[in-house]
Formats: sequence, C-alpha cells, structure tokens
Amino acid sequence: MVKLGFHVSIAGSFALAVSRAEDLTCDTFQMFTRSPRVWGAKPIGDAEAAAFQNALKASGIGPVVDHMPYLPNPAAEKPDVYEKSVATLTDELNRCAKLGIPYLVTHLGHHGQTDGHKKGQEKVISAITTALDNSEGNTMILLENTANEKNTVGGTFTDVGAISDGIGRNDRIGFCFDTCHAGAAGYDIPGFGAETVFSWFSDEAGSLDRLKVIHLNDMKGGIGSHLDRHEHLGLGTLGDAGIRDVLTYPKISHCAFIMETPSNEVRGDAENMAAARRLSI
Repeated sequence: MVKLGFHVSIAGSFALAVSRAEDLTCDTFQMFTRSPRVWGAKPIGDAEAAAFQNALKASGIGPVVDHMPYLPNPAAEKPDVYEKSVATLTDELNRCAKLGIPYLVTHLGHHGQTDGHKKGQEKVISAITTALDNSEGNTMILLENTANEKNTVGGTFTDVGAISDGIGRNDRIGFCFDTCHAGAAGYDIPGFGAETVFSWFSDEAGSLDRLKVIHLNDMKGGIGSHLDRHEHLGLGTLGDAGIRDVLTYPKISHCAFIMETPSNEVRGDAENMAAARRLSI
C-alpha cells in the first residue's frame, strides 16, 4: 500500500500537526513550519521541537514533508527579493534540521522579463547551492514541477532536470511531482498513461529513485491550460482513471503521496482520503 496524507496545519503547535494527521488517518503528511504569507518566522524552541519529534515517533507517521512558504522566489530579478529568498531557504533548511524533517519541497520561482529564462535558471541553481552550503543538517530539497505559467522556472521536466544537474548534489536534491501541475503544463496523464509520463520525467528530470513526494491533486483546468487550480480526487480532468493510474504505478510506490485538495461543501479531507484509498487498490 502506498503512503497517503495531506498538508496539515501547525496552528497551536507543531505537535498538533501530528494529531491532525492522525485524525485524518494519514500515513505521511506535509506542513509549513511558519506562516507561508510573511517573510519572518519565530525561532523554533528546543522544547517544541522535542514535543513534535516525540509526537511523531509515537504516531508512527512518516515521512514528514516541509513546504517552502509562498513569498520566496529563487529566480527573482529584484536583488532584495532574491537575497531574502536565499536567506529564507537557508533558514528553512535549518528549521527542518531542528525538527528532524527529511524533505523540503520548493517551487522554482518566476524569472523577470529582463533576466529571461536562462538567467532565471542560473539564479535558482545559485540560490539552492548557497542555501545547502550555509545550512545545517541533511534535509533533501525536492524540486517541484510547475504548471508552466508565464515566466515560470521548472515548468517542464527538462527544466527541472537542468536545475538539478546544475546544482550537482544528488545526495541533497530530489524531486516532487505534482499531478495537477504536470497536467496543466501539458503532460497528459489520462491520455498517455502514468508509465509514459513518468518515463519522460525519468529521462528528462532524473531517476525515479530521487522522486520522493507526489502531490496527488486532480485539476480544474484542462490539459495544457497552465491553470494551477486543484480539484477533489476523481472529480477533475484527471478523473478516477488518471488518479488510479498514478497511485498504482509500481515505480513510484516508494513515494509519499500528499493531497493538497480543497475542503469545501463538495468534499472534505476525509472523503478525499477515502477516494485515494479506493483508487490505490
């Protein structure tokens, strides 16, 4: 059976995130270690880090995945935004080390009009290399594919691979594959099948052994729409067949499957977990 989970809130304490994951019957989960909408972050105390690790050990859930906040842009054209982005990435690696979190997912940002795509790639490579060189621990950074919207970096598998190769640290650089983003970028999972799409990823980005997390999201937009809008599992463009194909593809069964699906009047997290369990068999 694959490991299934959600992005859960840390409101109240890090340890409460574990309780929320348990309530949702998660095998794994993702979280932020700070508010994702501001630059600053309260330092993590020794006691709260210990409480989190103790709760996690007692739960048996894992791996835990951290996600970078929204504001950093490692491809930023503006020097002040770029410098703050590198500092935040470095700090986030330190926070992961403090909490014992093995994986940190990061988007690869958007380049400026003057810089262009190639310069944007170079900035991302430099930002991640600098963060790795100036942080503690051995948390692996997972490069996430994007919906390939305007000025994006990481919108194609080839782009993700070029950044990974440019960093050259396979011991510290892995991948996160978002199913909604892939479809929005034009990779037709329902049409070509998971085996074909993931073979493209392996050829162009890197070995599937380095793929650690699947963001398991259906999509509101069409294939190639560049629309980053998540939908409940099976109720969007990927449908039951597309989601099932991903969940049952044997070469990615080692991954943590994290849902970032909506919770609304149509469905809540419990219903999406039930759908994922049903489609994973």
